[in-house]
Amino acid sequence: RRSGKQGPGAPMNLSVVIARKKPVQVIARKVIVEEVEDPNIQISLAEARAVRPDFQLGDIVEIDVTPKDFGRVAAQTAKQVIVQRIREAERGKIYDEYAEKENEILTAIVQRVEGKSVYVELGKTEGVLEPSQQMASDVYAPGERFKVYVLEVVADRRLARPGAKHGPQVSVSRIHPGLVKRLFELEVPEIQSGIVQIKSISREAGSRTKMAVWSNDANVDPIGACVGPRGQRVNNIVEELRGEKIDIIKYSDDPAEYIAAALAPADVVEVRMAEDGSKACRVIVPDDQLSLAIGKEGQNARLAARLVGYKIDIKPKSYKDEE
Repeated sequence: RRSGKQGPGAPMNLSVVIARKKPVQVIARKVIVEEVEDPNIQISLAEARAVRPDFQLGDIVEIDVTPKDFGRVAAQTAKQVIVQRIREAERGKIYDEYAEKENEILTAIVQRVEGKSVYVELGKTEGVLEPSQQMASDVYAPGERFKVYVLEVVADRRLARPGAKHGPQVSVSRIHPGLVKRLFELEVPEIQSGIVQIKSISREAGSRTKMAVWSNDANVDPIGACVGPRGQRVNNIVEELRGEKIDIIKYSDDPAEYIAAALAPADVVEVRMAEDGSKACRVIVPDDQLSLAIGKEGQNARLAARLVGYKIDIKPKSYKDEE
């Protein structure tokens, strides 16, 4: 460092040489000048030529100024500082790498369970699966392996958990609809190529998911592409999601047609859109399919409404006949 400060303890231009199997050396770098104003960073031509006769004004002279007491404690302190900086650089690199993986899926291996939180290994760093992001059908025993959706990456886990070790922490999820979307993107080549598009997903993790798909190629059936030969593609995803049921329906720009498809597996007799232009409708179904359309505890109707973005009122055909 350069400084105008004079006298003992004034800053100097120093370099430290650290090599394996050799003592640590401290080298002072001084500029050759006609008149020395700061002996910490300057040296006279006569003094310089005493070191080496061919030195000229303006040259840099390197002088070994290693202190006699520059022993084990000082070397250990230097080592600790260097190691700390290296680790900080490594943590920064890991953070940058995983920050790019937000909204993607990764393979997680369960490391440990602390209270209700599950900590997983994600390769170079640790991820946390909070209770609110866990599937009831999962088994979180050490060594268990599954796919997770990356929600957020925090540069220093101590910000999220006081008292935790240094390093980035990745918050992951097993219940996010994005997990289903990414799994289909991995499994279905037509989605990867952009021929088939996932328009919407509604999910109740561990139980049921509804997914609307569309194809921009008339020769490609979007549902068939997602199901795969003998159902292999969708079965792989169902297995990863521990038996979660997945309804794949065809997206339509016609709201009535889209709503009717969303209520599968129930048949729909008629869809009446709200006359006031609001996002609401009344759906008429056969009497014997009313409970199927509504679903257990209203799940089928609830997922369908969330999928299409409409409020759905389901009535049996006998209700329409009475009207």
